[in-house]
Amino acid sequence: MLRLENVSKIYPTGEVLRDITWEVKPGDRIGLVGVNGAGKSTQLRLIAGHEEPSSGQVVRQGEPRIAYLQQEFDVDPERTVREELFQAFGEAATVLNLQKEVELAMASPRAAEDPDYLDDLIQELGKLQSRFEALHGYELDARIDKLLPTIGFDPESAERQVKDYSGGWQMRIALGKILLQEPDLLLLDEPTNHLDVETIQWLEAYLNKQTAALVVISHDRTFLDRVCTQIVATERGVSRCYLGNYTDHLEQKHLEQEATQAAFDRQQKDIASQQAYIDRFRASATRSTQAKSREKLLEKVERVEAPLDTVSGPSFRFPPAPRSGAQVALIEELTHSYGDKILFLGAELEVERGDRIAFVGPNGAGKSTLLRLIMGLEAPDDGAARLGEHNVLAGYFEQNQAEALDLSKTVIDTMFEAVPDWTQTQVRSMLGSFCFSNESVFKPVSKISGGEKARLALALMLLSPCNLLLLDEPTNHLDIPAKQMLEDALRDYEGAALLVSHDRYFISRVANQIVELRDGELVRYRGDYTYYLSKKQEERLAAEQKQLELEREAKRKANKQKQKERQNKRKNVA
Repeated sequence: MLRLENVSKIYPTGEVLRDITWEVKPGDRIGLVGVNGAGKSTQLRLIAGHEEPSSGQVVRQGEPRIAYLQQEFDVDPERTVREELFQAFGEAATVLNLQKEVELAMASPRAAEDPDYLDDLIQELGKLQSRFEALHGYELDARIDKLLPTIGFDPESAERQVKDYSGGWQMRIALGKILLQEPDLLLLDEPTNHLDVETIQWLEAYLNKQTAALVVISHDRTFLDRVCTQIVATERGVSRCYLGNYTDHLEQKHLEQEATQAAFDRQQKDIASQQAYIDRFRASATRSTQAKSREKLLEKVERVEAPLDTVSGPSFRFPPAPRSGAQVALIEELTHSYGDKILFLGAELEVERGDRIAFVGPNGAGKSTLLRLIMGLEAPDDGAARLGEHNVLAGYFEQNQAEALDLSKTVIDTMFEAVPDWTQTQVRSMLGSFCFSNESVFKPVSKISGGEKARLALALMLLSPCNLLLLDEPTNHLDIPAKQMLEDALRDYEGAALLVSHDRYFISRVANQIVELRDGELVRYRGDYTYYLSKKQEERLAAEQKQLELEREAKRKANKQKQKERQNKRKNVA
């Protein structure tokens, strides 16, 4: 369907892609992985035709229809869902939009006062309606009707405006628009960003049912495992292809590195042995001919290249956590609401030293609000949410913490401002732990990527020793190596941690307890994420069994009532 052949891409700031070669076949579901800045989004833009390679070529077999969902998807908040979906139809959508403009003009005071103007509008509307029919515009509405239930909307909800829906639902609308184009190849750039777990799971199921080929960029390892059948890893501008999902690719990569290292070591040992013979007998009267012969053979040997070290991720350890009391946070009879929406109703939770609790629930359930209540940044309507009383030192990372950075300062100056007594070596070492090295530390904050801003904000928060961490979506904008750094640091952390994240892999590695926000309560599961999932499955089965029993009981009562009515009828007849 499509092939990248020896593609390179050079920007004024430097080379991003050096030698990229891989292909997309019908039915492929390919995950593009690599650190931030490796050139993943660049490859999607090249495939979509939004940019041209500096050298090499993107070869397309025939004319495949390519649809591209970018990180910042394009939807008009003022349109209804149906109107926004209709924009997928190009010229038909343009004609329909013009029809609506003409209809509005026909209802204007000018049209009421000027018969000639109104007549012109009527003629224009007639032309537009004829063109709309020629484009089979009325049939296109039927295609939208067919699509709506598959993306989670019914006909009534499709008449509401796009702005009435959350980011997750707007992503469904944007995805629906590109699917209405019936693409042969679907390009998705970080589609799971800011989605809750329920919506991510819906997206996984939906993509697995699609017949179109797929190329997706994601740092969500569980998503890559569940959706992808092939991984293309980009390191230092070079691509490597691996069959299977993300976990499979890690195993293959490890075996590949081991095999390359073993072949390299064997050859180096053989070369050293041959060179020793040559050096020893080069001047020998009896063996110099053999030595020279071996030297010529050695020069012709095709050398095995030393395996490239994997791009090293950041490394970090939290400062030692000061000793706190056993209780580090307490929620008692908490009631809190936003407008008409009740978030918490008599919620209870005690957090103890060593707890690493992940809060789970859909977007809007109140997870971020709960952290703010505990930190005292919001006051509850009733009850209490507070830190423990005995030497509790809390560190709080908000979702939008990176937005508070001073864009005019450089990365290194931002760090020096937080720790003015540190030496440059200490600051550079700390920044290096978060993948800021060489000239990147002197970049203005305004010039670094969203992921780099998130890492810098996280590094600033983690400078001070604390024994309770409250982290709200700390993995947003982090690439996989940076996520692994944070996971490892949290697993070794001696204090307590309260986490909000939609990254299931992150939660499974870090949390030792799960708290679900459900119907205004905090439902605690005293086990890791795997334990939580197994308990949820048990609850689902129990609820299904209970529903089945209720239906049986209702059916039994209905049958009993019918029998009673028949008996009464017979008595009356007799």
